[in-house]
Amino acid sequence: MTMQDESVQRGLNTEQLKKVMAVSSPGGHWEQLTSIRTAFEGTDVLYVTTSEELAKSLGHVEYRVVSDCNRDQPLKLVRCFIETFLIVLKTRPDVVVTTGAAPGLFAVASARMLGAKTIWIDSLANTERMSMSGRIAARFVTLTVTQWEHISRPDGPRYFGEIL
Repeated sequence: MTMQDESVQRGLNTEQLKKVMAVSSPGGHWEQLTSIRTAFEGTDVLYVTTSEELAKSLGHVEYRVVSDCNRDQPLKLVRCFIETFLIVLKTRPDVVVTTGAAPGLFAVASARMLGAKTIWIDSLANTERMSMSGRIAARFVTLTVTQWEHISRPDGPRYFGEIL
């Protein structure tokens, strides 16, 4: 079963989706997110990241930039959350897809509060267990995906093969 097939079964009918927000931090998170760009074809996609240069590298796409942050910077975390929440509130996406980390967590949390569907795709780098942000997100997102079969569980995270 493909990820798209599973998504349809879980109520994420891609034909009905109009607005997608794709969110990630720079580095591997961004590379993995942009590697699935074709999954967003036919939708109105808004990319959210912490680097304007990365967003511009995609060409002519709509994007927003939020403050970079990590768990060791509490004030920056608060600022990033507020910025991300306001973007979600203003754009009202049908679905938010993220590969992590903190900005993605804030986006899926905000989107779920507003009733949107959410997908967390944990980073390929997490070979032994879900990332900290992924473990938090798994508690409330619509679909949690791991890229390692041995980490998957029947109740999530789900493994669909080599996604990225």
